[in-house]
Parts: sequence; structure tokens; C-alpha cells
Amino acid sequence: MSLPPGFLDELRTRTSLSQVVGRKVIWDQRKSNQGKGDMWAPCPFHHEKTASFHVDDRKGFYYCFGCHAKGDAISFVRETENVDFMEAVKILAEEAGMQMPAMDPRAQEKSDHRTELVKVMEMAVQHFRLMLKTGAGAAARDYLDRRGLKDATQEKFEIGFAPDGWQGLWDHLRGKGVDEQKILDCGLAKPSTKGGKPYDTFRNRIMFPIRDARGRCIAFGGRAMDPNDNAKYLNSPETALFDKSRTLYNHGPAREAAGKGQPLIVAEGYMDVIALSEAGFGAAVAPLGTAITENQLAMLWRIAPEPIIALDGDQAGLRAAMRVIDTALPLLEAGQSVRFALMPEGQDPDDLIRAKGAKAVQEVLDQAMPMVNLLWQRETEGKVFDSPERRAALDKALREKIAHIKDPSIRNHYGQALKDMRWDLFRPKRPERQGQGGGFRRDWQPPRRAQGHTKSSLLAAAQDDVTHRLREAVILATVLKTPAILGEFEYQIETMDCHDALYAAIRDAILRAAPGDDGLTGRVSDIIGAEVVENLLTHPHVAIAPAIRNPGDLELARLTLSEEMAKLKTERGLTLEIAEAEEDLTAAADETVTWRLAQAAEARNQAVRSRQEDSKDYVRADNGAAIDKEERAKLDALMKRITFTKGRR
Repeated sequence: MSLPPGFLDELRTRTSLSQVVGRKVIWDQRKSNQGKGDMWAPCPFHHEKTASFHVDDRKGFYYCFGCHAKGDAISFVRETENVDFMEAVKILAEEAGMQMPAMDPRAQEKSDHRTELVKVMEMAVQHFRLMLKTGAGAAARDYLDRRGLKDATQEKFEIGFAPDGWQGLWDHLRGKGVDEQKILDCGLAKPSTKGGKPYDTFRNRIMFPIRDARGRCIAFGGRAMDPNDNAKYLNSPETALFDKSRTLYNHGPAREAAGKGQPLIVAEGYMDVIALSEAGFGAAVAPLGTAITENQLAMLWRIAPEPIIALDGDQAGLRAAMRVIDTALPLLEAGQSVRFALMPEGQDPDDLIRAKGAKAVQEVLDQAMPMVNLLWQRETEGKVFDSPERRAALDKALREKIAHIKDPSIRNHYGQALKDMRWDLFRPKRPERQGQGGGFRRDWQPPRRAQGHTKSSLLAAAQDDVTHRLREAVILATVLKTPAILGEFEYQIETMDCHDALYAAIRDAILRAAPGDDGLTGRVSDIIGAEVVENLLTHPHVAIAPAIRNPGDLELARLTLSEEMAKLKTERGLTLEIAEAEEDLTAAADETVTWRLAQAAEARNQAVRSRQEDSKDYVRADNGAAIDKEERAKLDALMKRITFTKGRR
């Protein structure tokens, strides 16, 4: 069976040699550098104790300095699995998610044809290089000089020029004996629709050869000299050699530079790559006029685990960055992601280098943000979240995005990072975070209780209500014991009006943790203090609660939280009624006020009847229900004021 042209190249691009070899060896952690793809281990082909087996993950080759075994991923599978070439290819293709092609009896013929096309492309490179040095290329040379491209740079990147003529390249190649069909197959010319000779694809353009990872010219990019041209940049059409979704400009040199420790930078165009390379950032590549594709991401990750997307500082650059997020999310793996460095507004890397030099670019690269930060920015920038519905819409959008992440560990970390940013947005005055661990400042103190002048109102005075604080304790302890329930009650807990400042601090710490996090109690203990959490969980009233005695019981936790939240809501309604009634009494009292208080008191009686009848803090109401002593005193005082006011009337 013969494989179609390009299949093996794509297979090698998608395959990580270190992952293939890693199944058979134990890496020497002292000698290996995973970030650079430089891995060492004892050789699997002969017995040894030293790590003399070297894997260059970026180049895709291995070599043993002991037994001199060498090869690529295919040969490694052949030797270690004892299979033939085609079987090894099938094994790797399955792991890479590639479907084996059907048998193609013309595969060798197609391979030979591609080789011939490469030769024609090299002839075109030389022709364009020569044209740049002629009188026809004077304007192009002036343009390159203004852009700061020295002769050595032009030579290094083989920049050329296609004069403004219809058949300049066509006639040159035909004069060299090149077959007409091969010129057309290379995408260097197009057939005439009027029955004449084919005409050149590129005319009056500065030419940039596009080479594959092996250094073969497979296409061209041309920049128009005419400012009125419909296309400022024009790439070769798709050919047997060229698939722009699987190609990166400057791929080979960038891979070599990244192997020497330089950061992999993804710029937007040819000139950006050239400027970056000449400024010392040799590991620079660019996609070819399209959004970065899955195949290009796989190629980038073969070069470096965390490439930096350096896009233009305008709306188009930002939109391009956002498209990368959607493409990359389903492909993320541990240690494999992208970062984003956004240039100053209105500038690209080339502009910044010419204006402020390489140091300014390095400063931007140093501030490159993780992808999760840009995802958050996209979903929140320019939006107002001043209602529960809008916040819920944000939560839904973020959940839908991170649901595309296949790796459960990464998905969990994204959820935690987004939760932290949501916290910072909606609670900007909460405790400061420090360090990368997401912890709290150890010197932070819980909020102070209400001041004396605030307590002058009945509503503020109710902050010491024992009932309310006991319910708060049960709610918080239930979440700590069954953290998986937090996702269902997160909004209610977030908006819970804690009467105890310490409980408010515990609530805030709980909300910082991800739903379902089994380490919730330990994390809250680290934030608030283990003693505080222990005191909460061992409080006599809390410890006897069924949800606390049965940790992890979701249904019991759900019932407990629903009941306690409902009772808190009822109690709060009574407090508000008392406060509003007191305000009404400053004007006049009537039967309506009396009725409102009676109804509120009855609701309160029903709410507290179940658990607190025997508490020393409660007395019996006229109807036999238990009612808080302090609340009863408030009601009695108000009823006396009502009677007194009515008597005066």
C-alpha cells in the first residue's frame, strides 16, 4: 500500500515523539528539559544505567550515543512493537486521530509529480530574486529600504519582485523548458478565460517565498505595490504542494530557534515575522491570511508547549485572538496552551520594533496573558452586570465555553480561574489575593460590626439575632460538609445577609472555592483559620444537624439548605415589617398597622416553631408557638405605642 503525498508529513506533525517514546522509558529528570523538547533516558534498545538515549521532540528524531540507534516515531514503533512500516503508521495514525487513507495505486506517481513541482517553485524563487535587482524592481527596493530591510535580510528571506507584466514568469519558465501544466499546477499562472496564453498569478508585487518545515518552497506570498490593488497581500492558490491551513511562514527557522530556547511567537504577517527575526526573536511564525487552524495549533505545539500569539493592537487583531480561543479550547492539554501578547493600539510588531526597538517588544511579551484571561475579557468587556439575570447569563456563557475543554483537570482549573475573576468583578472590596496560589492576605480581618449610630434602628439591632446566626451556621457547615451542593445554592449563599461578621467571612471564603471541591474545608481553614472552622462545625446546635452528621448526602444537604434559606427569608420579612411599622408610627397608627404586625408575628411564630421551642432564648406566644424573647419585646413595645397613639387620637 502506498500512502498519498503529505500524509506522513502530517502524521509526524501531529505526533509527539516524546509521548511515543515515553511509554517505553523513564525520563532522566535531571538531564531532560521538557519545555525545550530535549529529553534523555536510558536506551530502550540496549541495557544501560546511564541516560544516553536522546529525543529531540521538536525535530522528531531520537539518537542513542551508546548503541547509535536513531530514527523517528515510525521507526521507534517498528523496533519496539516488532511491526512493519505500515503497521507502525497505522498505530500512530490512530493515536493522532487520523484516518488511514484508502489504497492509492498512483501514490508514487503523485510523489514524483510533487518533487517536480518543487523544482519549478525553486526556479520561480530565483527569477523573482533577479527581478528585484533590475530596473523594474527599483520601486520595490525603495519600499524595502523604507521598511528598514537591509540587503542581508532580503537575502536571508529570499525576497523578490514580480514585475507588472502578464506573462513575465510564464515566458521565463517556458523558456527553461518547463511544462505548461506544471506551471499551472504550481499555482504560478492561471489559464486565460479569453483563449489566450495563461497569465502570471503575481504581478507588480514584492514576493515572499513560503517554505515548509523541510525547507522546500511550496508557495508564495505577494505584497501589492499599487495601493489601489484589491488585495494588499495575495497567497498562492491551494495546490498539491500548498495547503495554507497546514502551513506556517518561517516554520523551519522558527523551530530551530525555539529549540535553542527562544520563545515561539505567532505574528500576523510576513513583515512582522521578518522584523521580529531581525530583532532577535528568531522563533517567529505567521499563519497565511487566515485564522489559526487546528492543524496550525498542532504544529505550533510540536515546536513549543506555550506559543505566544502576538497580534496587532487593533480591533481586527483582538478579533483574531478571540477566534484562536474557540479553536484552542477543545485541544488543550496539561502543559499545552497559548498566551496572548497584544501590541499597543494601532501598532503591529514591526511598527513597535521600528518605533521603540526590541526591548519594547520584549516588555509586551513579558506581559503576555493566559488564554483564560482573554476569554474572561471577551465575555465581560463593555457589558454591565447589574441584575441577577445578567450575571446568570455570564455564568451560562462561561460554562458553555469551558465545556468544550476535554481534559477534566484543565476544565476544573479554568472554572476556578473564572470564578476568581468573577469574584473580583462583583466583590471588588473583598480580601486581596496574593501569589499564584489564589490565597488570601493573612492580615485580613473580618468586617466590623455595625456602629452605634447604625444600631439605632430596629433593623440594624436585629443583627445580633441568635436565630438568624444559628441558621447561618447550619447553612455554612452544610456546604463545608457536602461541597458538591454549592453549585445549586451558590447565588442564594452569595446574597445571604450574614448577621455575624465572622460567618460572612466564612461565606466569602466558601464562594472562592469551586463547586464540588472535596478540599473545601481545608481551603477555608487556610483562609480563615482552622480554629474558626472547627468552632463552626462543633457548635452544639450545628453538630446535631442531620446534614452535618451525614456529610456527602446531597439530598439531605439540599433539603437542609432549602429549609433554612426559606426560614431566613421569612424571618427577614418580619424584621422589615417591624422597621416599616415603626416608621409608620412616627406619623399615625391605625388598625392597618396593628394587622400588619399581627400577620408578621404569626409568620415568625410558624418559622421558628420546629427547632427552637425548647431554647432558653424563646418564650411562648399567645397561640403556643415559640418566639424569640427579643423579638417579643420589640412587638410588645410597638403594640404599646400603637395603643398609646390610638388613645391619644
